[in-house]
This record gives sequence, structure tokens and C-alpha cells, in this order.
Amino acid sequence: MERRDKTNYYLDIAEAVLGRSTCLRRKFGAIIVKQDEIISTGYAGAPRGRKNCCDLNICRREELHLPKGQRYELCRSVHAEANAIISASRADLMGATLYLACHDAKTGLLDGAVEPCSMCKRLIINAGIEMVVIRQTPNEYRRICVSEWIDDDDTLGMDPNAGY
Repeated sequence: MERRDKTNYYLDIAEAVLGRSTCLRRKFGAIIVKQDEIISTGYAGAPRGRKNCCDLNICRREELHLPKGQRYELCRSVHAEANAIISASRADLMGATLYLACHDAKTGLLDGAVEPCSMCKRLIINAGIEMVVIRQTPNEYRRICVSEWIDDDDTLGMDPNAGY
């Protein structure tokens, strides 16, 4: 049996983490790694102590027929990337890599055509994370150098392919 490469190993873990996601639209899992050590994990879910969308069986954004990338203030969830960031110290995040995986909540299928929403991009930049790796297929992924988001300010606007 061939040994799994490290990038897909970390993406496999991010994919396992998304199993805890409570979003009714898309399930995201994130892990942050620095120097081959997992610093933190995060999945999409309501703030601690509040009811999750899956418990209420209601997605406010879906009820309002809002497309991806718009009106995140109406979402109950804290995004996976944000949860991973707030679970770590900034010193540990500086120079780290964030691994992200997503499944469609209704079909359970991998959704590789995603990237962090504009709010999460801002958090990733301020956390000092250098690279984001997004699972596209079970063995393929896309790398995004965070400095590209800094150099191109337009990426922090609304992106219809981003987020939940």
C-alpha cells in the first residue's frame, strides 16, 4: 500500500472534521497546521450554547433564497475557518497553513469549487496564515497563497463561489 502524501493526509483530517458541521447548506471542516503539527481544527456550527441549524431544521439564508456569498450576517454558524482561528494563538498561526474541505450538506458529495468567504479571508490574513489548501477531489487540491488576497484587494468583495 502506498503511503498517503502529507497534503492529502491533512485534507483527510479536515474532511473528517466537517462531519461535526451543523450547517444545512454545506459542511466545512478546517485544520491549521504549522511545521507538521496540527494547531487547531474547526467546523461550521452555531456559537457555543446556541441552537444549531440542523437542530432547528431551518436555514434562514435558504428560507430567503439567498445565493452563496451574500448576507452572512443572517447565518447562525461560525465558519469552520473562523472556529479554527479562534481556537489557536496568533503566535501559532503565523506562517501556518489552513486546510479546508467541504461537502454539500444535502448530497454529502465533496464540493471542491469553494474558497473562504470574504469575512474568513480577512481573519486568515490577520491571523498571519500563509497558505490555504482546498480539497477539490479525493486526491487533488488547490493552493492559495494568502499574499494574493493582500495584493488583490478585490478578492475581499463578495464572491458567489465562496463560503456557505
